[in-house]
Amino acid sequence: MVRGPVRRWKGYGKPQRAELYFRWSLYLVACIGLPVNLLASVSSVQIADSASVARTALVLSLASILVTLRAYRTSLDHYLGRPSTYRRWLTVNAVLAVAGSWAVLLLGPSSDGMSPHPGPPFTMVIAAALVGGAAGPAGVSLPLRWAFVGAVAAPLAVAPPMLLAGIGPGVTTGWVVGAIFGTLVLIGSCRSAAWVTAVVWELDAAREAQSRLAVAEERLRFSRDLHDVMGRNLTTIALKSELAVQLARRGRPEAAEQMSEVQRIAQESQREVRDVVRGYRTADLRAEAIGARAVLRSADIACEIDLGENADGLPLPVQSVLGWVIREATTNVLRHSEAAHCRIRLRREHGRAVLELENDGVPEVPSPSQGAGTGLRGLRERLAAHDGELTVPTAVPGTFRMLAAVPL
Repeated sequence: MVRGPVRRWKGYGKPQRAELYFRWSLYLVACIGLPVNLLASVSSVQIADSASVARTALVLSLASILVTLRAYRTSLDHYLGRPSTYRRWLTVNAVLAVAGSWAVLLLGPSSDGMSPHPGPPFTMVIAAALVGGAAGPAGVSLPLRWAFVGAVAAPLAVAPPMLLAGIGPGVTTGWVVGAIFGTLVLIGSCRSAAWVTAVVWELDAAREAQSRLAVAEERLRFSRDLHDVMGRNLTTIALKSELAVQLARRGRPEAAEQMSEVQRIAQESQREVRDVVRGYRTADLRAEAIGARAVLRSADIACEIDLGENADGLPLPVQSVLGWVIREATTNVLRHSEAAHCRIRLRREHGRAVLELENDGVPEVPSPSQGAGTGLRGLRERLAAHDGELTVPTAVPGTFRMLAAVPL
């Protein structure tokens, strides 16, 4: 029975875990009013012999907690920019808190100053718990100025029934001041939890945007190189073709020379385009390792690289395919993990070059990219063209390990 929730928890990322932590922290704050009201109700029965107040307080406490939980949920969803009906639940919660406080105070025993154990102080505790339950969700979803107005208005709305119940003006004033201070502290705490949750999600979105920008930058580099190569040559071809047309119309023999020059420039353009594409499709091992370290460090991921002393002595096809492995692995680390550390190590083993990549921050429930994604499938095809292989051995929970082996 516990295995399902535990497995789901392990499959959550850091933003989801942070949201669950803060969300349930708010829910626990809402549930604090129940034991407080329970103790106050029991004390009122023992001291003031007011069972009706105890029953009323317990019913109101249960109803208030249920409504407050819903109000916290919708308020946090609204703060995170999700659709919610927070206004409705804030209104119901506020009305229930004020009306419940009036009911408890007016139904409680009157204080005439003669009883050695007057009842109203216990009803004051119950009223404070109800008011606090309404202040928390308001502090999460409403603008701070309106939340502070509510923190002042709610205790003031409870002051009249306190006076009608026989509580003195001094005690009532002290309760109102204390309730205002308490609700302000509660609003600040709940708002801080919601703010931290939003910041965590913003950081996760920024990380995803960073990985997309890295891909876009590489595409931009390719388009820029292709433009620089083809722009000049195509302009030259257009001018010389136009000149050849004019010379041919005049019957000049130089037209053939111009067309020969156009043919030569076109062939040269083909070679230059191949060089650009080859530079894009091939990857230098050491350059890719240095680039991976720079990209990962920009994402606050410590990267440890050990290519050994003989990396430059490897055959060029082997260096190229291993460079592609590093490039794809770096993309996977950025997109599919929340890594804090990554290690890249190259070694020679039984006549093969073995590249090992390992990173932490991987959810224990594997994502499609871990062993079965299109990126790793493409790497397997590249390695297979060189009689190599890509394996994803079992690693320590929370880590991802990949081995690329190419015969020398």
